[in-house]
Amino acid sequence: MKFTTALIATTAFVMSVSGMPVKRDVDPNLVPQFGLQAGLNPTGTGDCDGIPGGPKIPCSCPPDRAEFIRQLNANVNAGHAVNNPSVAVQFPTSNSKEDQIARIQASLVTLQNLKGPGVGCPAASTTFVKQQQAIESGAAPPAPPPAAPAPPPPPPAAAPPAGGVPANLIPEYGLQAGLNPTGTGDCDGIPGGPKIPCFCPPDRNDFIKQLNDNVAAGHAVKNPAAPVSFPTGNSNDDQRQRLLASLITLQNMRGSGVGCPAASTTWVKQLNAL
Repeated sequence: MKFTTALIATTAFVMSVSGMPVKRDVDPNLVPQFGLQAGLNPTGTGDCDGIPGGPKIPCSCPPDRAEFIRQLNANVNAGHAVNNPSVAVQFPTSNSKEDQIARIQASLVTLQNLKGPGVGCPAASTTFVKQQQAIESGAAPPAPPPAAPAPPPPPPAAAPPAGGVPANLIPEYGLQAGLNPTGTGDCDGIPGGPKIPCFCPPDRNDFIKQLNDNVAAGHAVKNPAAPVSFPTGNSNDDQRQRLLASLITLQNMRGSGVGCPAASTTWVKQLNAL
């Protein structure tokens, strides 16, 4: 009798396991191509122009393709955006117009919620909307080839000499990253100010390291045409030089003109107050 009971329990367990839904990754061949690459047409103020005539976008957008597909898989398996559960996500696999549009929509939702609700990359950092319009009109072209990879970042600069700049003289940002997200991949920052990337201002430790590198080199390591000095006196001129050194470092954190805009801090306001 005990053996029969155990057999029934085991059978019920096997049946319950076999009845569980199987989660499968999406076919990467069906994931629409971005159509653009990150870091396209940097403006020199911490963002990029992207498509000529389009809105400015964070230079880090579109995101890494492998990371995007990983997040898309997580969303599809959950049935909604993991980082924004109120937004449903489905990824049908047929070639019908409706299914192609649903795949574009799933990709857009994933793109715009990569790091949190409404915190990701804007649609303008891809050609997804243009692809959807072409599908809706019945004139969808073949999927574009993968965008060419962005050039590799420059090698890290040599460590600054011991000591570096006095930390107490480095101006405070005055703002924090992720301030007032718009829901389209960027943030409002200061009310009434320009939109800024939500990851700006950068991590404080990363910024101070980069500032040390620049001061030790006498110029922005990633933009050698921009001289950098960091005097330690208390005169207005010295305070201005420190703010300018900080602004140059901020705006060239990832490359020449590729960093965070001045509007992600209160430094211009601090300059004007001197």
